[in-house]
Amino acid sequence: MTAVVLATVCAVVYGTADFFGGLATRRSRVLAVVVLSQMTGLALVAALLPFLPGVLTPEGLGWGMAAGVSGAAGLVLFYRALATGVMSVVAPVTATTSAALPVLFGLAAGERPEPVALGGVLLALVAVLMVSRDSSPAAAERGYGPILTSLAAGAGFGGFFVLLAQAPQDSGMWPLLCARLASITLIALLALVTRRTLRPGRGALHIIVAAGALDMVANVLFMLAQQRGMLSLVAVLVSLYPASTLLLARRVLGERLNAVQLVGIGFTLAAVALIAAA
Repeated sequence: MTAVVLATVCAVVYGTADFFGGLATRRSRVLAVVVLSQMTGLALVAALLPFLPGVLTPEGLGWGMAAGVSGAAGLVLFYRALATGVMSVVAPVTATTSAALPVLFGLAAGERPEPVALGGVLLALVAVLMVSRDSSPAAAERGYGPILTSLAAGAGFGGFFVLLAQAPQDSGMWPLLCARLASITLIALLALVTRRTLRPGRGALHIIVAAGALDMVANVLFMLAQQRGMLSLVAVLVSLYPASTLLLARRVLGERLNAVQLVGIGFTLAAVALIAAA
């Protein structure tokens, strides 16, 4: 039950972080948003290390850095998709892909959730697909470009979850610190090579900081959840984050929700209940 609660709260925080990240990319260049938000997250996880102790090992270092590279690629692609697409479509498509990889990996590694939990997994994937359904003219005008970018971003995030889960259980938050260092280095080098500015747009810095802090809080919650439960279940619950992104987009930006999306949000709650009951 602890893992279910942590993963569910993680999904809410991830969704809120992505909403702020999407707003920031509309005011600043993608690489600037990514680097500055990641630096905020790095400072936060460094401050949390004394309170969430662990042991830094070569194995944890390696898995953390690999996860950071995968996550950095996913984040750049995701923010790019948010900047060019409809937020209520981009987030769910990315989430579906990022959930599928850990589920398949967990099952292949021998995880065997209870039948009720497996039903919740299937319902969650259906829910994410329903939430991603958008028939608005804005979505049609943008074509398939943002969707393809979202799929690639989801693969990066899914790889992040799988790789991070391979770190030793006694590593604490050290793999997250290593992951963040690797991602910041990679993206900063990309900005240097492409000569992109890392200066935030006017009025965007506080939004970027909020996105980075919330993203790291969600990462910490994911680490705690996967240390207490099966990756195949935790990852699916975390993948429900588009529900909070979508609700915030509806509330703040006025993006309309159709009947299928509303039913999908209801399905997310049912999926959490099924997995929690297992």
